Amino acid sequence: MSLFDPILTNPWLFYPLFFIFSLCIGSFLNVVILRLPRMMEQEWRGQCEMLLEVPESQRSDETTVTLSRPRSTCPKCGHRIRAIENIPVLSYLFLRGKCASCGTGISVRYPIIELITALFSLFTFYWFGYGAPAFWALVLVWGLIALTVIDYDTQLLPDNMTLPLLWLGLILNYFGVFTDLGTALWGAVAGYLSLWSVYWLFKIVTGKEGMGHGDFKLLAALGAWLGWELLPAIILLSSLVGAVVGITLIVFRSHGREVPIPFGPYLAAAGLLCLWFGPEILSAWYGYLGVR
Repeated sequence: MSLFDPILTNPWLFYPLFFIFSLCIGSFLNVVILRLPRMMEQEWRGQCEMLLEVPESQRSDETTVTLSRPRSTCPKCGHRIRAIENIPVLSYLFLRGKCASCGTGISVRYPIIELITALFSLFTFYWFGYGAPAFWALVLVWGLIALTVIDYDTQLLPDNMTLPLLWLGLILNYFGVFTDLGTALWGAVAGYLSLWSVYWLFKIVTGKEGMGHGDFKLLAALGAWLGWELLPAIILLSSLVGAVVGITLIVFRSHGREVPIPFGPYLAAAGLLCLWFGPEILSAWYGYLGVR
């Protein structure tokens, strides 16, 4: 009997503790969402300065940003956020959504992301049950949450998130965690090539870029995790939701047709649905086609 058995076998004890743990993961995802694009910009700037042979004295002296440094501060007054002010959700409620020093409003998005992470994590663990698939499914869920918000904010899907997810999916399915390796491998290939083909067809016809390369890699990663059989469902669901949201934005919010709409959040949402309900979606799809 292990130390964790009493917790794992008692839902009334396990789920509240796991909810609190997931809130902390959501707090960390907020850091990733905020800092990773800044880290990428600093890296790109440094590479450009090096290629252009900018003298050391003229190069950017901006403080290097990592996921752990510098310490989080209020963007207006520079107040260093203490640990007591950084408790997921509770600190936001206690501070009434304002900086403890200057009273500047704090975005409600932070506790929302923490709550969404906790709720999605609870559902994932409940759905998969205790075991390796549940643990790895949580990794994918957390990655998709971060990628969704980063793409929404910056229209970037960082390679240092999508590519590790792709390789991790292939490695996991080598051991048959979610599907077999052959299905995962062709899922990655078909996921990348399908959007890559759409991208080039659209560019040849219109002369414009319809989506970013990060979308290819994200769909390839989802294919590596879930297999090629679920790719049609992911593409259909994401395209349908993206079209509805895009048309709604244009009609009701005067969103210009030339203003790009990130596709990553819709791919991530469809990927989550297929992660949770993949077998049911496949059964319904094959039943409709009369294949099975």
